[in-house]
Amino acid sequence: MVIEQQASSSAVVRRAMIDSQLRVSGVNDPAVLAAMDEVAREDFVPAERRSVAYADRAIPLGGGRVLAPALTHGQMLVEAQVSPDDKVLIVSGGSGYLEAVVRQLCPQVTEVDAGAVKSAKGGPFSLVLVDGAVEQVPAELAKQLDDAGRMVTGLVESGVTRLATGRKIGGSVALFALAEADFAPLPEFAAPRKWSF
Repeated sequence: MVIEQQASSSAVVRRAMIDSQLRVSGVNDPAVLAAMDEVAREDFVPAERRSVAYADRAIPLGGGRVLAPALTHGQMLVEAQVSPDDKVLIVSGGSGYLEAVVRQLCPQVTEVDAGAVKSAKGGPFSLVLVDGAVEQVPAELAKQLDDAGRMVTGLVESGVTRLATGRKIGGSVALFALAEADFAPLPEFAAPRKWSF
């Protein structure tokens, strides 16, 4: 009985997240909304943070990792236009939530930690989703994409994180920033620091 009540309560809060955070901010793709409605965010946060799993903010997971706000993931998925035929690589930001949502949209999903991109198996991929913000796209990540493959990520520009999208052209990925978004920078994809006076 208690488990049924918790599941029912979770479904109500998830529906409120969709109606009050996603739809009002332009995330209206029915497939994306249905996928996000299926996955319980509270299952991807530490027990002491379950009560804020649906808050409109990033949730610390420990070890410097966070669960991005639902709006950030929704915007990513709308931009990515995931199709059932895609072969998707998710570069994890540490939560596993994005991978669980994408599995509702596409059966061919591989998740790899941000520090283990070289070891990803099953490529090349038609779509790479980076669950965090990059300062640069390293060559080993670009290699995971097939020719003309797509990438959706956060991009750090002058200390501001933005939703960005790009395609693989000539062996590298050129990113185009779209709008500010709440991504946590991934230290694995920081640009090398340059000497300056």
